[in-house]
Amino acid sequence: MIFAIEEINNSTELLPGIRLGYQIYDTCASVPIAVHVAFQLLNGQNPVFYNDSNCSQSGVVLAAVGDSGSTPSISISHIMGSFNIPLVSHFATCACLSDKQEYPTFFRTIPSDHYQADALAKLVKYFGWTWIGAVHSDSDYGNNGMASFLKTATSEGICVEYIESFYRTDPQSNIRRVADVIRRSSAVVVVAFTAAGDMKFLLEELTRDPPPPRQWIGSESWVTDPYSMSFSFCAGTVGVAIQQSVIPGLRDFLLDLSPSEVAASSVLTEFWEDAFNCSLRESTSISVL
Repeated sequence: MIFAIEEINNSTELLPGIRLGYQIYDTCASVPIAVHVAFQLLNGQNPVFYNDSNCSQSGVVLAAVGDSGSTPSISISHIMGSFNIPLVSHFATCACLSDKQEYPTFFRTIPSDHYQADALAKLVKYFGWTWIGAVHSDSDYGNNGMASFLKTATSEGICVEYIESFYRTDPQSNIRRVADVIRRSSAVVVVAFTAAGDMKFLLEELTRDPPPPRQWIGSESWVTDPYSMSFSFCAGTVGVAIQQSVIPGLRDFLLDLSPSEVAASSVLTEFWEDAFNCSLRESTSISVL
């Protein structure tokens, strides 16, 4: 995000004559934190001082970028929409957010799940899988996504043996119950419209006993997640992925950061270590006598 803003500010073509300021928050995929952040933004920032005019004024938020999750985005949009402040998300895909009566100031740069759910149903139909199981996150993302999928699947003549929902904060007994339903079922194809953070717990539960041979069909949130794909029984998973591209200049921007600048941000440290396969958290002291 910082790189993108600096690219805009240094460009003479993107927003000529306008300089963007910013403040970045981490909602931690938590609705209470997201709501807290939204109110913080609306209540104004600390005074911004201008030495040349010897005056100060509070920063005014004109727009917000985020959130990556649908449920936090819904909460933030309800709050900011009352003040006509646009919210632009890069990853909130719930089709419900396309309702302009409900979310008039919400925009996004990613297609809604209406298209993904339709594609998943047609994919299942294409391979001739007409007897399936279905699991989904018990969230706006999972509930709406699965509802859209089932609507199309039914029209395509696909029968569903079971529909189970769960969430990452559920008691372990509920995660185990969903895993047992999958183990006992006769359907060998399972469509999972889940967030990666939720799917992690289901996959770990399935490894406790020899996992049943299943053909997994996944939504974009977890189907390209490296951790999810590390489970051997997920080999051969089919799903929808978001097209990726190389961002010119981003690697050089990150390489030019000093270790102290990276270490100052836990999020940047995690990303930097993953991108460049290194560790900034381990230090070795050498004494020379």
